[in-house]
Amino acid sequence: MPLDTWKLYTLTVLVFMITPGPSHLLMLSNSASHGFKRSLATAAGDLTANLLQMLAAGLGLAAILATAGGALAIVKWLGVAYLVFLGLRLFLRAGRGANGSARFAPASLRTLWLQGFVTSAANPKAVVFFAALFPQFIHRDEPFALQLAALSLTYIVIDGMFLSAYGAGAHWISSRFRGSARVWIERAGGSFMIVAAVLLGLKSLRAAS
Repeated sequence: MPLDTWKLYTLTVLVFMITPGPSHLLMLSNSASHGFKRSLATAAGDLTANLLQMLAAGLGLAAILATAGGALAIVKWLGVAYLVFLGLRLFLRAGRGANGSARFAPASLRTLWLQGFVTSAANPKAVVFFAALFPQFIHRDEPFALQLAALSLTYIVIDGMFLSAYGAGAHWISSRFRGSARVWIERAGGSFMIVAAVLLGLKSLRAAS
């Protein structure tokens, strides 16, 4: 892949990442509530789903997924409902422990990973997005597999950097608040998660219209 082509692709992905999506909002929420290091499991779940979506796009499954409207709708709305449930639970539990009482048990790394995976996988249309994006930067006279690997790895690295930046920022802010202020930070985290669900729901409605 020519260097100029890779630079243009990188710039395209950076522009795409500027606006935070549901996965970034989830990262904000989990980092504020569970700490930055533990929230990296959420980022790993999101990137795992992205990797599978890019692989599916590369294998030519985008057309199949695009026609499976009923299956896509079920997956999307289950993901939306799951995020709303998590957000409401975090919001309602935020007041517990504010005065020194025992806090609820932190989520396991597996749970945090699953949250990230479900949030990203709840938008199967991402496969179609990758299938539309990649051909713009792939040259027919060069090995397809190597180009697909380069494009996928670049996206994963950039997305990982953005997720880490959001998580580190949320952790930095939350670590400097205690007591009642901490409660509001956690409520904000729950709100971020609900907003992420709303964004997913809006995407589903726009896709259906």
